[in-house]
Amino acid sequence: MLKTLSLLLQQATQNVQLITAKKAALDRLNNKGLLIDVRESAEHFASPAVGAINIPRGVLEIKMLEIEKDPTRPIYLHCASSLRAALAAEQLARVGYTNVSVISCKMDEVHKMYQYSEESL
Repeated sequence: MLKTLSLLLQQATQNVQLITAKKAALDRLNNKGLLIDVRESAEHFASPAVGAINIPRGVLEIKMLEIEKDPTRPIYLHCASSLRAALAAEQLARVGYTNVSVISCKMDEVHKMYQYSEESL
């Protein structure tokens, strides 16, 4: 039996840390974590989140091993709906990253998170 997208999301989010955009913004001010956009490049460029590094989910493990050698550095993943980010978090955990969070909101809230963090500075 094939799984629906909602079932995949439900199962994937059981094994990952979910975080709000506001919490992610506040945490990143203190811990210098990486914000990774796992959407495809065209999606990222059409609606980028300020400060995000675009690494599509299909090449995430390869690129992350190149750019981040510290498996404990905080990593915040986002996408359009949290599904790809949750699946990406599972991938990173298999590689050995231990401090990965999924921003569990829509893209407009990710954009607001940067407005919030900039106002806090």
